[in-house]
Amino acid sequence: MAGDDGRTKFMDDLAGMAGGAFSVLAGMRTEAEQMAKSQTEALVRKLDLVKRDELDAAMEVARRAREQAETLEARVAALEERLAALEAGSDSSPES
Repeated sequence: MAGDDGRTKFMDDLAGMAGGAFSVLAGMRTEAEQMAKSQTEALVRKLDLVKRDELDAAMEVARRAREQAETLEARVAALEERLAALEAGSDSSPES
C-alpha cells in the first residue's frame, strides 16, 4: 500500500502542477489580449482612424448642416426675388 500512497501523491502533485500551468497560461492569455488591444488602439490613433459611432455622429451633423444650408439657400433666393421685385417697382414709379 505504500506504493499506492506514492502514486496518489505523485498524481496530486501532477494535478497541482497542471492546475498551476493552466493558471499561468490563462494569465498569459489575458496579458496577450490586453497587449494586442493596446497595440491596436495605438495603431488606430496613429492612422487617425475613428470609431464607427464617432463616424455616424459626424455624418449626422453633416446631414443636418446640409439641410440647414439648403433651407438657407431657399430663403436667400426668395429674399433676392422680393428685393428684385421691390427694386423693379421703385424703378418704374414716377419720379418727383
